[in-house]
Parts: sequence; C-alpha cells; structure tokens
Amino acid sequence: MNKKKIYKKVAKEYGVSVQEVKQEMQTALKYAYGNTPDDGVTRKWQKKVPSKAEVPTPDELLRYARRNYNEI
Repeated sequence: MNKKKIYKKVAKEYGVSVQEVKQEMQTALKYAYGNTPDDGVTRKWQKKVPSKAEVPTPDELLRYARRNYNEI
C-alpha cells in the first residue's frame, strides 16, 4: 500500500483530514524522538530511519517501514 492510500485510510477511519493525520504523526514523532529513554537501544533503532533532520517526517517513516516490513 502506498503512502497516500495509508494516509487516506487512516483519515477515513478516524473522520479527519489527511493533513490532520500527517500533523498528528509528526507530533508523535517529535515526542518519541525528544523523549527517548537513555538505554541506547531505542536511539539505535531511531537512527535506522533515514531522515534529512533529527526527527523524520511521516513520509520518511512510512517509506522506511514500507521498505523494511512486508506487512505494510
């Protein structure tokens, strides 16, 4: 499933716009990357997601997930 279809499916399921889905995902990503436990493991997994900035965009996260996990 491509990114656009994923966004549309989630938006429809929750009765919100695609833009709201992307905004909420970005908020969650910022929170997750900004509140990483100091265990070394979590940060290591986060660094696997290719990103132009310190925190990936929803598009970058979905691109990574799609390439690395067959279920998506």
